[in-house]
Amino acid sequence: MSENPWTTLSGKVEYNNPWIKVTEYQVLNPAGGKGIYGVVGFKNLAIGILPLDEDMNTWLVGQYRYTLEEYSWEIPEGGGPEGRTALESAQRELQEETGITAAKWTKILDVNTSNSVTDERGVAYIAQGLTFGEATPEDTEDLQVRKVPFTEVVEMAMRGEIQDGLSLVTIFKAKLLLDRGEL
Repeated sequence: MSENPWTTLSGKVEYNNPWIKVTEYQVLNPAGGKGIYGVVGFKNLAIGILPLDEDMNTWLVGQYRYTLEEYSWEIPEGGGPEGRTALESAQRELQEETGITAAKWTKILDVNTSNSVTDERGVAYIAQGLTFGEATPEDTEDLQVRKVPFTEVVEMAMRGEIQDGLSLVTIFKAKLLLDRGEL
């Protein structure tokens, strides 16, 4: 099915900042009933990176997530601003959060992060051929970085110790590709 069954009657921006815009729409739903639909529009592309060394270790980033009021272990992630390619943003995020640069980059996924309420799109890369340097996190980031065998990261995800959506889909897609010998 490719036609939009929704009818937009009007829309009003209720909130706008440098990162997101929230718009409330007056709509007719697919059954013809009046309703509202709120959309959170993201101004950056979600970027995720799974660095893998020759021994199949990776690096996780831990930080307190204000939105959840809890600590979260994730793959290195960040936002890709307009005017910068996804790959350039991924390279910047990996270096910034972990100090790692990579010689080989493989894009493994495009994803809609939560398409019921947001238009946010994300991409994820595998980074290989790693070189290690000094991390340069932003002032808003209080990060811990851990080197972990990739097999253990998969187990952490299975146990629910990793719950971030972009991290999970990247980890499981990478596992599938590795198991198939495609990486």
